Amino acid sequence: MNLIQTIEAEQIAKLTADKKIPEFRPGDTLKVGVRVVEGERTRIQNYEGVCIARSNKGMGSNFTVRKMSFGEGVERVFPLYSPNVESIDVVRKGVVRRAKLYYLRGRTGKRARIAERRDNRPASEAAKG
Repeated sequence: MNLIQTIEAEQIAKLTADKKIPEFRPGDTLKVGVRVVEGERTRIQNYEGVCIARSNKGMGSNFTVRKMSFGEGVERVFPLYSPNVESIDVVRKGVVRRAKLYYLRGRTGKRARIAERRDNRPASEAAKG
């Protein structure tokens, strides 16, 4: 590993020590808690939608979440290790056969649904993680 990769790995380890980042992939429905600054005050705003893309590039890793808001599709790209991303919760896991789900942009309603992924492992193994 060269120097840049070493420093990047140290920074990622430092950031993930206090913040738990769950395992998720495209097709999963996520609830992302985002820190919003309004004047002097800050608050946490939840943004819930389907993860349509994920890019793993060390510290530059990010993921795209798409949701429907009042009949209009809204996408937001979140840096994975940003201090403004307070929490990431996996609401449900989806079954997809693509890494990038950009085809969902052209679909609405029932056509944009994603089937839920079932965990076929025994209950004792699934509880371990």
